[in-house]
Amino acid sequence: MPKSDIHPEWYPEAEVFCNGELVMTVGSTQPKIYVDVWSGNHPYYTGTQKIIDTEGRVERFLRKYGMVSEAQPEAEKSDSDQQEK
Repeated sequence: MPKSDIHPEWYPEAEVFCNGELVMTVGSTQPKIYVDVWSGNHPYYTGTQKIIDTEGRVERFLRKYGMVSEAQPEAEKSDSDQQEK
């Protein structure tokens, strides 16, 4: 026989709020849930995600560890040739 009064109260129509706006209802142990991000405004789900390498981190990493390929741009080759002379 299960113990009585050990489980939290279940709210089958709990309201989820994002930025003060009701976005969905779900089942939960809390009657109201406040979130910052949900699938309706997350960049991954909305398709607005942008990955920008503004600082050239990949190129800098490759140069640092000597992993630059032989197909370097001509400007970089001429700079390195001039430094060697």
